Amino acid sequence: MSSFKKLLQDVRACTICEERLPLGPRPAIQIHPKARILVAGQAPGRKVHESGIPFDDPSGNRLRDWMGVSKEVFYDPGQVALLPMGFCYPGTGRSGDLPPRPECEPAWRRQLLDHLTNLELTIVLGKYAQAFHFGRSSVSLTELVKSWANYWPEMVPLPHPSPRNNIWLRKNPWFEEELLPPLRKRISDILVG
Repeated sequence: MSSFKKLLQDVRACTICEERLPLGPRPAIQIHPKARILVAGQAPGRKVHESGIPFDDPSGNRLRDWMGVSKEVFYDPGQVALLPMGFCYPGTGRSGDLPPRPECEPAWRRQLLDHLTNLELTIVLGKYAQAFHFGRSSVSLTELVKSWANYWPEMVPLPHPSPRNNIWLRKNPWFEEELLPPLRKRISDILVG
């Protein structure tokens, strides 16, 4: 068994934070060393926990639209890796899902990222993933997303595609007008190339 397959098997059997997860562990990731695009997200929601399929929810529908890809392309691990900050559903708090569990990153995430040697684009969704991939700073999510061209073409920060962000999207029409067309072109170029 290859080291990658063994690592993936260990991740799928993980119980590190079992007592802290309201529905128990069910890592929801998609990864293959051949992937050329990485979607770095937050943590799976309840619906994803139930299906076991990353982004199998309204957020995933919106994200695929933003990316301009079909479900078939999106769920091809040889093309798109889906690696959140927390691999399991963390539970619900007062204003939505709780933050990703911190155990995944040191236990598994860094090791998995080391296997992604063919990446051409990393799409970073939401503040927790952005803090990891862009470093912690006093910059707001909006300011970071507005500065997307500074990280182009290897990385792009996006708001989380959750329906909870509809107000943000209405307040920031530049996002769909200025950022999404080049993002879709970049993704198309990578997948065709």
